[in-house]
Amino acid sequence: MPDKSEYVKDGSVDLLRSQPSASSARIQIPDSIAHPIIYVRGYAMTEREQDEAAVDPFCGFNVGSTIYRASPNKKDPAKKFIFESPIIRLAVDYGYSDVYEEGLDILDADWQGTIPRRSIVIHRYYDQASGLLGSGTTPPITEFAKGLNQLILRVRDLVCAHRDSNISPQEFRCYLVAHSMGGLICRAFLQNPILGDKEARQCVDKVFTYATPHNGIDMAGLNVPRWLGVAEMNTFNLKNMAKYLNLATFYKKSKRVDGLPERSFPSSRFFCMIGTNRADYEAAMGLSRAFSGHGSDGLVKIDNASVSGVDAKGNTTAPCATAYAYRSHSGFFGIVNSEEGYQNLTRFLFGDVRIDIWVDVETVRLPPEIKDKPVNALYLFELLTSPRGKRWYLSRRIAEEDSVACRSHQRLVDVPDKNARTIYLSSVFLAKFARVKSTRPSLAYDLTLGVRVPDYEIERKFWPEGHFEGAYLFRNTMIVELTPPQQKGEEWRASFDWQSENPGRASKPLSTRKLTRGHIEMTVPFNSNGSPGIEGQLRFAVSAWNS
Repeated sequence: MPDKSEYVKDGSVDLLRSQPSASSARIQIPDSIAHPIIYVRGYAMTEREQDEAAVDPFCGFNVGSTIYRASPNKKDPAKKFIFESPIIRLAVDYGYSDVYEEGLDILDADWQGTIPRRSIVIHRYYDQASGLLGSGTTPPITEFAKGLNQLILRVRDLVCAHRDSNISPQEFRCYLVAHSMGGLICRAFLQNPILGDKEARQCVDKVFTYATPHNGIDMAGLNVPRWLGVAEMNTFNLKNMAKYLNLATFYKKSKRVDGLPERSFPSSRFFCMIGTNRADYEAAMGLSRAFSGHGSDGLVKIDNASVSGVDAKGNTTAPCATAYAYRSHSGFFGIVNSEEGYQNLTRFLFGDVRIDIWVDVETVRLPPEIKDKPVNALYLFELLTSPRGKRWYLSRRIAEEDSVACRSHQRLVDVPDKNARTIYLSSVFLAKFARVKSTRPSLAYDLTLGVRVPDYEIERKFWPEGHFEGAYLFRNTMIVELTPPQQKGEEWRASFDWQSENPGRASKPLSTRKLTRGHIEMTVPFNSNGSPGIEGQLRFAVSAWNS
């Protein structure tokens, strides 16, 4: 294992001093999935911020943290938890290294040599905008997307030429990892054919975005106006986004731009990591979080931070994999420099099992006193998920952090609107290499589902009778244990237990239903009993990942 004392931690990281390798990595993964990682940083508004991006070799991917928020109450003291940084952990855990050599980047004219598959490459698109290394004029986002195209092809050529790679240009694949606007650069490159080459797009295996404004940025409830060209802020205007994302037809129909055409890139290979902590985002002396409002990471609205697949007819297919963490857009409590973000990233890139979590609502029951009256109510669906033996959540959605899934009473009882009763909650990726006991064939995680008692309104007036703030219609935790097929022809095995009935165990067999493409589906019913109440089922869509 590389010795961490050999790393330089003075604002940059010289990974080449320790020469991490696949054989010395703490976690062993197959070479077949150890593709190069290209990191695309986020938006830099001012000239100073662009200069800071230009002088940082890793554009923030080298930033770690020693603190996290265990509570949404900012007055509560922060907790200590050391996360070294994504780039150091990728080096130590998986044997990745950077590509800088003799003070040169791989795009420099006099750079010579090749690079291994386990390389971390930074898309240094702000170099050209910086007054230190470039013209001092910021190009449009379309130029950054074209630069990503060029970089991917350069990485492909250098990796394929490396003596240990043993892959052809046709076999080459890479991962795109992006923060904030960097995710829009990736989507522009993938979705708009005039911004890149088909051969470069075919090189991309998976895309992971942190806190990306996939549906633009709203301030004080309004989308950034198209005319606001100062510091390229209109990059986040929906009409401008529809143009560079090649989504004019979809935008005209939906008034949104968070669609990922399946013909451009498979939505199943795209992950959105969403931050929910607005309180700790300190940009612009706190004005950003004030204007972005509740339900945001301090800059990007939660509702604007994910994408869904779009078919050839322009219809939404399925949500891309999504997870939530109580982290802010950036800063001390930022989402990139977090254990939660890193764990979701590496499990998405290198994990073994994918689980998409849905809740299907069968019925909701009103309090007897108001069951025959016209009622307004909003049901809040909470979710917490964590793997066995870990001190953090893979996904965290709770009411106090404004990250819940919501459904109105009217939509849940509207018989024709069946889609409203099916709610996507999150995706979880499990990994064999992260098992607490390496000899155990199964993978386990716990899941807490909560449904808050709504604030019932009768004729637009709050109904206080029987109301207790923070109460639940339903709340329970289950442990799910999965054993993937160990040999060809074997079936998945699964078990579970509600922890109110059998703490710390998963002893009840869970039946599975085969779907297409080797996927399986499992369901667990829940019922709060009584009135008010809710009844439905948790539904898990499970598939082997990276197999």
